[in-house]
Amino acid sequence: MLTRAQVREAQARAAAMMREAGVVFSPEEAEAIAVVDFGLSHLEVEGAQILTFFNSERVSAKVIALFPGQTLPEHWHPPVGDDPGKEETLRVIAGTLYCGLPGEGDALHASLPPGKEALYTCRRERVMRPADQVTLAPGVPHWMQGGAEGVVLFSFSSCARDILDGFTDPEIVRETRIVD
Repeated sequence: MLTRAQVREAQARAAAMMREAGVVFSPEEAEAIAVVDFGLSHLEVEGAQILTFFNSERVSAKVIALFPGQTLPEHWHPPVGDDPGKEETLRVIAGTLYCGLPGEGDALHASLPPGKEALYTCRRERVMRPADQVTLAPGVPHWMQGGAEGVVLFSFSSCARDILDGFTDPEIVRETRIVD
C-alpha cells in the first residue's frame, strides 16, 4: 500500500531518470507512470516504475525505471488461453541492471531483499549496461534490480498481461493499492 504522495514522488523520480536517459514523453504520460509496490509496501526495496507507451493485442512497449537497489521481484509470464505467454526483450538505456535468470552462477552482484533470498531462485545473474539486451521466452522466471545509480530500460514484448504474471513470493499482489 502506498500513499498518493509516495506515488507522486516516485513518478517524479522515475520521470527524471527517464528524461536523463533520453526518453521523450508527454506530461500526461509522466503522470501515468505506474508505481508498483507489489502489495509489499516497501517500494524502495521491491517495486518498479513503469511507463507503458502502448499495449495492443500483439505488442507492447514500456520503459521501466528501477531506483538504486530496487528489485522487481522474481516472476514469469504464464500462458493465457492459446497464447504461450509474453515474450519479452529487455534493453538497458542508462545505468546498470542486474538480471536474475534460471540456473546457478557465481556470487551475485545484486543484493537480494533481506529475508527473501529463498524467494529468488534464479541465481544466474546477468550484469547489463547500456545497449545490452536479453530476450526472455514465455514462462521463463526472472527478476531485475537497479545498480548503484539505478537503471532505465526498455521492455519490448508480445501482448503484456502483467496482472496475470506468476510470482515466486506468495505475498505479492500485482495491483498497487493507493491510500490518501
